[in-house]
Amino acid sequence: MRIRVFSVFFVFFIMGFGDIVGTLVAFAREEFEISKTIAGLLPFVGFMAYGIFSVPFGVLSDRKGKRFVLLLGLIVVLIGFMIPVISLSSFYLLVLSIFLVGSGITVLQVAGNPVMREVSSEGNFSRNLTFAQFIKAIGSLAGPFLIGLVILKNWKDLFPLYAFLTAITLFLIFFFRIKEKSGEKEERASIRSSFALLRDPYIFMMVFGIFLYVGAEVGINSWIATYLHDLFNLDIKSLATLSIGFFFFALMIGRLLGSIILNWISPSKFFLLTSIFSVLGILGLFIKIKFVVIGSIFLTGLAFGNIFPLIFSILVDKFPEKNNELSGLLVMAIVGGAIIPFFMGMIADRSVTLTFLIPLASVIFITFVSILTLKRGQDGLQK
Repeated sequence: MRIRVFSVFFVFFIMGFGDIVGTLVAFAREEFEISKTIAGLLPFVGFMAYGIFSVPFGVLSDRKGKRFVLLLGLIVVLIGFMIPVISLSSFYLLVLSIFLVGSGITVLQVAGNPVMREVSSEGNFSRNLTFAQFIKAIGSLAGPFLIGLVILKNWKDLFPLYAFLTAITLFLIFFFRIKEKSGEKEERASIRSSFALLRDPYIFMMVFGIFLYVGAEVGINSWIATYLHDLFNLDIKSLATLSIGFFFFALMIGRLLGSIILNWISPSKFFLLTSIFSVLGILGLFIKIKFVVIGSIFLTGLAFGNIFPLIFSILVDKFPEKNNELSGLLVMAIVGGAIIPFFMGMIADRSVTLTFLIPLASVIFITFVSILTLKRGQDGLQK
């Protein structure tokens, strides 16, 4: 069982590689001499994959099994990383590479998050999924870290290394079978049955919560450096080593702490607690005192880090027989990371301070959902 859990954790490490797209934008502009608008295609195609493929692959996961979908996703990611290894003669080959990597990682998210329930002992899904998200964050940090410390001559050298690590993970998942928990189902999942779940108000609010959360996370991480510069003439890069964003680093620490805290507190109670701290953290951004703002950034990151795995695990544990359909819907909601920051940008043209009202409203809604979750007793199989 331990080697199976290890192999699934490695899948989450690979998921983190998708976040390299933000780092690649600057290198792509310099390498191919393209405009900021054209370079913006890289993150766009990455998020676009979540909206296109999540629900269909949730259905496929229900019909073919999560291990099959994991293998398929890893193959697509591997092909995506191999394209620049073979040739990177034009920017559009890089776009194709990122699209395939983003598509593959979307597939991994759809199967990987619920498969953690299959390899977790009873009552430990929320804890293990939170720790898995911590592993994912390490994978996210690996790209900038390797570019900054190891790959000093050519940023393209990152691709063969990523391809190699993806191939190892593919090997692990192929040879170590995952015993999937079977449940009685009257009919197999379909795209129609997946979207039909949104008729349940609670499921809709939880899925919409993921949409708002991811949008708020990406939006804060996108605008916090500008905010600090405008207020205090600070460069956020000076607040963390190796140019890693201070907020993103706090997210990673929050996930690690969350996986520990969940040994002693129920997921529904922790969901409410982390939601409240998220609200307090964002409110602190409006107090224009340097140490308060910087502390609030860190507090927001600590709290934000646990929202995604808590919503995912609580909802899946409540409706385990619908885990594949729910996974497709929840991963599809990650597309909020492309939509909400766009509206934040529109407000930022007038006031960077006011743009944080959008993530504030988002976490207030999520806090309402967490209160409803606690009242409904949504712990399911959790301790």
